[in-house]
Parts: sequence; C-alpha cells; structure tokens
Amino acid sequence: MTDSSDLELVELFQKGYEESFNELVRRYQEKIYWIAHRFVNDHDKADDIVQEVFIKVYSALKQFRGESSVYTWLYRITVNVALNALRKQRIRDFIRIDEFFETADDENEQPDAILEKNELQKLIEEAIAKLPAKQKAVFILRYHEQLPYEEISHILNTSIGGLKANYFHAAKKIGDYINRAHRTHEL
Repeated sequence: MTDSSDLELVELFQKGYEESFNELVRRYQEKIYWIAHRFVNDHDKADDIVQEVFIKVYSALKQFRGESSVYTWLYRITVNVALNALRKQRIRDFIRIDEFFETADDENEQPDAILEKNELQKLIEEAIAKLPAKQKAVFILRYHEQLPYEEISHILNTSIGGLKANYFHAAKKIGDYINRAHRTHEL
C-alpha cells in the first residue's frame, strides 16, 4: 500500500479499505504537524490541530472528488483548522522565524554579531505576530513553505491577486516594524 498514490489510497478508502487512511496519516502527519506548529508555535496545540485535521479528513474522505491534489486538500484543511484555533484563542504569535535564517553560528562569528542576529530574529517574530491572520497565512505559505500562488489560492480560497497583495503588505509591515525598532533603538 505504501507504493500507492494518494489518489489510489483515497479510492481504496472509499471502497472500504480503512487501512489506506492510516497510510495517508503516515505520509502527511509530520508535514501537517509542522504547518500547524508554525501557526500556533506550541507543540501541544499543534498536536491538537493535527488530530482535528485527521478527524475532519476521515469524515470527509468518502466525499473527496479529486478536484485538487490530496496534499493541497490537506493543506487547506490544516490552514483552516489552525486559523480557527487562532481565532478561538486570539493567539497572535504564530510562527517561529528562526527557521527563516541560518541558525548555525560560525565559530569565528563575533559575540556582538550573534547578539545582533538574535535581536533581528526577535524583531521579525514580533512583527509577524502583529500581522492580521490572512497576511500571516499567506506569508507562511509563500515564504516559508515556498508554495506557488496558484496552490495557496486553492488552499485559502482566495484570488492570486489578493494573495500577492497580502504577501506584499505583510512583507512591508515586517520591514517597517524592523526599521521603526532600529530607529527607536538608536535614539
């Protein structure tokens, strides 16, 4: 069954072979976890989201029509569950920015350079925490997950133009926040 495509696994599940669902879980559990973790930045909450995602997937898999790939469909469900968790808990800090940078410190790097890098990472985390939920979602899916706008459009059910605008505004807000912090720090 591990050689089967995602679509073949779905078809098997729809025919009553429930073990094919287990294979889908094995294939995507870790990816779903890391997407959820970037939204909530908490292990236990990410685990809860993964569990909720797969409960929803199990319930809806019989009706899956293959209009998108299984992976895109799972992404969409994960993003929606994560955004709902954020709305319910009003969590504003949703991703860890340290993954965006090379964190392995060079042995020859000066302590002040390391400190400056850490301060920049903290500023970026703060800036992202202040973004509206839609801009956060677009930013993480485009910048970190490096998904094409077409796929993000399917996941978030939004036009490509709207996604590009959200990404542009998110990046601008992050840059403005960092620039303001640097000006304040220099005073």
